[in-house]
Amino acid sequence: MIERYTLPEMGQLWTDTYKLQTWLQVEIAVCEAQASLGYIPKEAVEEIKAKANFDPQRVLEIEAEVRHDVIAFLTNVNEYVGDAGRYIHLGLTSSDVLDTALALQMVASLNLILERLEDLIQALRYQAQQHRNTVMVGRSHGIHAEPITFGFKLAGWLAEVLRNRERLVTLRQSISVGKISGAVGTYANVDPRVETLSCQYLGLEPDTASTQVISRDRHAEFVQQLALLAASLERFAVEIRNLQRTDVLEVEEYFSKGQKGSSAMPHKRNPIRSERLTGMARIIRSYTVAALENVALWHERDISHSSVERVMLPDTCILTHFMLKETTDLIKNLLVYPDNMKRNMNVYGGVIFSQRVLLSLVEKGMSREEAYQVVQKCAHEAWNKEDGNFHDLITKDPQVTQYLSSEDLEKCFDPQHHLQNLDTIYQRLGI
Repeated sequence: MIERYTLPEMGQLWTDTYKLQTWLQVEIAVCEAQASLGYIPKEAVEEIKAKANFDPQRVLEIEAEVRHDVIAFLTNVNEYVGDAGRYIHLGLTSSDVLDTALALQMVASLNLILERLEDLIQALRYQAQQHRNTVMVGRSHGIHAEPITFGFKLAGWLAEVLRNRERLVTLRQSISVGKISGAVGTYANVDPRVETLSCQYLGLEPDTASTQVISRDRHAEFVQQLALLAASLERFAVEIRNLQRTDVLEVEEYFSKGQKGSSAMPHKRNPIRSERLTGMARIIRSYTVAALENVALWHERDISHSSVERVMLPDTCILTHFMLKETTDLIKNLLVYPDNMKRNMNVYGGVIFSQRVLLSLVEKGMSREEAYQVVQKCAHEAWNKEDGNFHDLITKDPQVTQYLSSEDLEKCFDPQHHLQNLDTIYQRLGI
């Protein structure tokens, strides 16, 4: 991923240096397990732990000759360790190291993502509470529907983010697996107990039944769950973009001092962060196809997945992490305009209260079919007219006033009726 979208703490987890550190971590864990079971001298393990090191540049130099990254790494490590190095990688195949170490990278990345997710959860909780009673119009098909509150909208976002958190916590368990089972996964040259102990040292669980690699359904799930989180963040961003349109202008991204929206038009205040989030979600979503295609490998293993994962996994983790920070900052600093919400809600004389009038007429004895026709006629007569006023039309319609008093009609236009049960949502979310 390009530096522009890479936050240091996540970017560091996907450097070559960090990757090689995890490889060494796995190799040492295996040596410790081998020693504890009596397969190699404990003195050799102590020497390995004291001397083992690597030089990323030197590894690349060796790889240029041998054309094998793990062999290049082991060769470089043995340059530091010396004779005791003959006990490193004993009975293993490359994928034992690669896949187990990759699990460590994925878990570390997911932990950072979950930390960022907590920040977003707190930002949404705060704003949902702040705007608990900020009345606005709800929309369906992009058309005015009935009153809601902005806090209610944010509460829905919070509920979705909490579901994403639950999925990621479950995902962390699913990807926290290693394999130390040798070529084709049969344990022919390594005791299964070595795998159990090695994984225990590394904070992982042994894969249930690996081949030469850990099956890529786990990695596909990882990418898909991050893509689902990104899709949620995109949903929020698209909503902000829509609400920031000049003809709506109910919310707006924070526009800092000195910021400029257009090289040509000085008046512009564009939703650039929300648009950036939308674009990033597209990138992450595109990787789900590659992740799914990685599942079907030949026989017990090929490496067609390897080149994909070198790009896909860092990009997906780095972008998701960046998106969470962007979304959190966006929510924290969002500009909210209650007066504009009120103005938009009452356009065309409160036409959005048509259902309340309809139901009141039915309650008073008019047939639903007749009530619908009467109310729709007044609503459409007010709709899209500069001086259109549904309230005036409905309160003067003789078919309506025959059933509803002035007091009855005014109750129909009270937005509080639509908000009376929203506390249920807040109670479910604990806010």
